[in-house]
Amino acid sequence: MPSKPLRIASVNVNGIRAAFRKGMGEWLESREVDIVAVQEVRAETSDIEALVGTEWSILHDPATAKGRAGVALLSRAPARIHRVTFGPDDFDSAGRWLEADYEWGDKLVTVVSTYVHSGEADTPKQVEKYKFLDAMLVHLPLLQEHNPLAVVMGDLNVGHRRLDIKNWRGNQKRAGFLPEERAYFDKFLGAEDDPDYNKGAGLGFVDVGRRWAGEVEGPYTWWSQRGKAFDTDTGWRIDYQLATAELAATVTDYAIDRAPSWDTRWSDHAPVVVDYAL
Repeated sequence: MPSKPLRIASVNVNGIRAAFRKGMGEWLESREVDIVAVQEVRAETSDIEALVGTEWSILHDPATAKGRAGVALLSRAPARIHRVTFGPDDFDSAGRWLEADYEWGDKLVTVVSTYVHSGEADTPKQVEKYKFLDAMLVHLPLLQEHNPLAVVMGDLNVGHRRLDIKNWRGNQKRAGFLPEERAYFDKFLGAEDDPDYNKGAGLGFVDVGRRWAGEVEGPYTWWSQRGKAFDTDTGWRIDYQLATAELAATVTDYAIDRAPSWDTRWSDHAPVVVDYAL
């Protein structure tokens, strides 16, 4: 058995080359993370290799459209196997779902880096977002069947509950907090009024961040670049680690690495870092 917990981080980097120019490399070196799920890579695999160095094993699924989306998994040890198949055959999920199995001691852990569409209410973009969330409804039970130790991480672009958005009253008709979107999370995790909410209800997954933080506002993971949103902590909690109930039971620490000030940020999202004592 490993002498330390498995430390897994997830972050939307908003372009990995720009993030490294602003300080992501220093964070990566100092945080002692074993696996990092990255979203919105927006670069070539060769770019990632040049940035992170040879000490990291890299899996990368770029988007069909160059310079858009893209998800990656960085790990200290290589994955046993990885998969990118997701959703119906006619659905373009490239750059949005990357799934891999990693050995940790005598355990096998399945890790997913995913980037859900941002959407836009009453537009084709929102239709694509619902297609992706529909595919998650089908795939999550299969994922748990594949491995009871699994975690789906990333920018899911939905605030599940009022606690997850500072200005929830003003965003009820905006993509990211639409009732139809939030209903998907009721299915993933259980509804707020379900006595088994976030205990493995729904499809059996647990929102690790909400379980750790409790019934409090936030803590947020994304802040608009406009105005004083970061300074006033007017944020959204849209970056998640959704773990199977069995894996969630092993959590020993959860942190959001919020930058100390607006000018020291290297992304508009903050990394979500979790320790799993397997």
